[in-house]
Amino acid sequence: MTRQILCDPHPWLDAACFETTFSAGLEELGACAEITALFGVDVGAPFERSEQVRASVRDLLRHGGFRPSGRNKPASEYLVKAVESGRFGPHSGINLAVDACNAVSLHSGLPVSVIDLDRVEGELSIKICPEGTSYVFNASGQTIDVSGLVSLWDESGPCANPVKDAQRTKTSGQTTRTLSIVWGTQALPGRVEEVLEWYRELLGGQGAQTKLCSVVERAE
Repeated sequence: MTRQILCDPHPWLDAACFETTFSAGLEELGACAEITALFGVDVGAPFERSEQVRASVRDLLRHGGFRPSGRNKPASEYLVKAVESGRFGPHSGINLAVDACNAVSLHSGLPVSVIDLDRVEGELSIKICPEGTSYVFNASGQTIDVSGLVSLWDESGPCANPVKDAQRTKTSGQTTRTLSIVWGTQALPGRVEEVLEWYRELLGGQGAQTKLCSVVERAE
């Protein structure tokens, strides 16, 4: 049965999602050198970043009133800066799920989220966070104010978005099932489908099984 994710109407959002099932826990699988080799701005990839992509993603995030700059810049921009500064490279592997997510986001210019499906509560939906919404985004307990930012929600609140995903639903060494979200924009027609195809190919090449989800606009 195809998972259905309800999405509030949004003039720019073109989100695509899929589930992945791994053959073992992510700790047992370890990092994949074939994927971490993609952690560089000059390596071969089927996409090229551009100023148009960067600007279009920022416009997507601004729609609800969020300011995508500084520490709140899109995750895709953070990865580029991290590579250019030498803080992120082939040595930076975490696990197969996160590494594939980072490689795709780095080269496509689109933010990508990945969460542990066994850590979510109830049904999933996509909507803009109301004023005063925040959550913990790392193991150190740091929080991010996500007011006005389009995000994935479960029944306990927001758990992923184009900037920083929530700590409570991040992958661990025991993760065997994930949900990936490519945060595309209608200003870049066709790009999200191409990115999704490459993303699934990377995971499939490592023996993971992927299955598309359906993102359905909620009736107003």
